[in-house]
Amino acid sequence: MRLSVSLSVRLSARREEDPVKELFGKLADGTEIHNWPLENGGTRMNVLSYGGIVRSLEIPDRNGQYANVSLGFDRIEPYVDSSPYFGALIGRFGNRIAKGAFTLDGEPYALSVDDGENSLHGGADGFDRRVWDVEPFTEGTDVGLRLSYTSADGEMGYPGTLRAQVTYTLTAEGDWRIDYEATTDKATVVNLTSHVYWNLAGAGSGTIEGHELSIAASRFTPTDTGLIPTGELAPVEGTPFDFRTAKPIGRDLRTGHPQLLAAKGYDHNWVLDKGITAEPEHAATLHDPVSGRTLRIATNEPGLQFYSGNFLDGTLVGGGGGTFRQGDALCLETQHYPDSPNHPSFPSTVLRPGETYRTTTIHTFHA
Repeated sequence: MRLSVSLSVRLSARREEDPVKELFGKLADGTEIHNWPLENGGTRMNVLSYGGIVRSLEIPDRNGQYANVSLGFDRIEPYVDSSPYFGALIGRFGNRIAKGAFTLDGEPYALSVDDGENSLHGGADGFDRRVWDVEPFTEGTDVGLRLSYTSADGEMGYPGTLRAQVTYTLTAEGDWRIDYEATTDKATVVNLTSHVYWNLAGAGSGTIEGHELSIAASRFTPTDTGLIPTGELAPVEGTPFDFRTAKPIGRDLRTGHPQLLAAKGYDHNWVLDKGITAEPEHAATLHDPVSGRTLRIATNEPGLQFYSGNFLDGTLVGGGGGTFRQGDALCLETQHYPDSPNHPSFPSTVLRPGETYRTTTIHTFHA
């Protein structure tokens, strides 16, 4: 969290030494779901054991006033019944796989299909709908949670027993770091990400079309009508997809570009210029001119999915009683490209026994 000197000194001293879980609700089978509050460096979070969901994330504006900048619910039931992945961990495979099918080492696999004829975000019961084991930690000036889940061989159609661990860390500077790790006992594919819906003015405050976004990418992956990549890496230059220089999200949203019409807005993967990197490097910056809040995202992933909240339809009631409408929030999902198992030219998402999947994304907040 980069604030004025006086505010940063005051807030950096506030740190939860031992996060303590709270009962949030119960599933239909009686399983208890817990909420874990975290606070460090001026950033406040609440995380659920269900889906590894970030239920809220609060940061101050330029005047030190806090707001929750992520969409979420105040009860477990809507997360189970109707959530569009609010704040969730996504796996085994973030984004879409065409027709819920791929072939690996000559073996065909049929996945859970939950988005028309395609598989989306790991299937009907992906990692966002699983109960994770949660272990809190304090390391030096950092606090956080280690979330663990073992996905059985064949779950949602994926091969191999996948052991996943995702670590959420709040640093003394207020940064939110996500470290993903996974191992498998059989060749499989994996593409983990986080599906936080951002509105830097505050959840329920209205449209994000005035937010200014920049993405460090000269190309994107156009999609067909089912939002499956065609395989082309198209230049952004001269299109509404050019965010190399920061611009308001709404500026080109209604230009009638065929890709925007098909997706009802932005719902595409940007090919980051940096490619796959050993350490996280800058990918995108989001800024709200009204509140002064800024989010910078760094990752070692090669892609970033920018989704402009196209399918929020006003039927979901969030914490505080407000409804979420189209364009009331956006997602910036660090990832490998959608449908990678069916595109040999895309960076590989294959994980084999003896290997460890590792990727990191860092969210830095300014005011």
